[in-house]
Amino acid sequence: MSEPRKEQGKAAGNGKRRQLLQRLTFIFGVAAIAYGAHWVLHGRFHEDTDDAYVAGNVVQITPQVAGTVVAIRADDTDFVRAGTPLVQLDPLDAKVALDQAEAQLAQAVREVRGLFANDASLSALVRQRQADVAKMREDVARRLTVADSGAVSQEEIAHAKAGLQAAEAALASAREQLAANRALIDRTTVASHPSVTRAAAKVEEGYIAFERATIPAPVTGFVAKRSVQAGQRVAPGMPLMAVIPLDQVWVDANFKEGQLTHLRLGQPATLTADLYGSRVVYHGKVVGMGAGTGAAFALLPPQNATGNWIKVVQRVPVRIALDPGELAKHPLRVGLSMLVDVDIHDQSGPTLADVPRREPVAATAVFNDLGKAAEARVKAIIDANLRDDTPLPPRKHAA
Repeated sequence: MSEPRKEQGKAAGNGKRRQLLQRLTFIFGVAAIAYGAHWVLHGRFHEDTDDAYVAGNVVQITPQVAGTVVAIRADDTDFVRAGTPLVQLDPLDAKVALDQAEAQLAQAVREVRGLFANDASLSALVRQRQADVAKMREDVARRLTVADSGAVSQEEIAHAKAGLQAAEAALASAREQLAANRALIDRTTVASHPSVTRAAAKVEEGYIAFERATIPAPVTGFVAKRSVQAGQRVAPGMPLMAVIPLDQVWVDANFKEGQLTHLRLGQPATLTADLYGSRVVYHGKVVGMGAGTGAAFALLPPQNATGNWIKVVQRVPVRIALDPGELAKHPLRVGLSMLVDVDIHDQSGPTLADVPRREPVAATAVFNDLGKAAEARVKAIIDANLRDDTPLPPRKHAA
């Protein structure tokens, strides 16, 4: 090949290479401009992290009384509503104690009724003794008026005076008995008498212990971590299983310390879960920030004052509340991974909560009626023993 042709080929190759470089430079320039525009218009107003996980309340189910498990009414993955019986303990010991307490209450009511009945009889006895004293005084006075005439002997007068003294002593004794009896019932009724209220407290205690042989679900949710077995002897406070209310979960997003500069409470957030992918988007808002980094609250926090030190970027947990309607449509599970993007346009909110919480974080009404039922049982026993013709209603035994 001649030299001119070689030069022409080389020039053509350089031209193509130059065009390729120009195109690449143009593409990278456009990409850089697009990224810059995106950051200016959108990116600088958002903070995101993939170090986020679903969290929720894990409600431990523990017995309040000791007993032997005779039935397990829920297992892992089961859905239960608040108040649903989960575990049944043997109620026999509690039933015997309750029967004894009810018998003691009935006896106390009847004994106090006897005290009130004695008050009437002792009052009548005092009136009788008063009449006897008045009669004896009249006898003594009548005999003294005729003593000078000799119609009545001195011995008879002495006997009359002795009878008056005996009547007065009997009156004093009757008054003491009445006072002693009234000291036991003064300013009370049968139901408010100390003996009755003490026995009633024992009945309430026994009734509550009897009802606690049935362990209910304090919240609505799904059963997890069941460890209890039939026939097992359990003690108060021993974990039996857990109930997780999946309609009350939230997300703990661990942001880097440098990302917290513009994060504020109340800022909106969008979230996606690996479970559903990007097709399901959750919406929430920032409701709280941790008081320390995750490392600060670790079981073994790092000690940077020893050895060689390497700076590690720390992360702070940020709590994000989720929309309940979206949770109902697409339920999440505790521990799932989430992608979080927080819109930081509005930075007017505080970085930390500055108002104390006024409502409880969580509450259950499952146990509210237990005390009322015990009081109703006590009232039924008292009423039944105040009126002998009133039968005592049957007691509701644990299932």
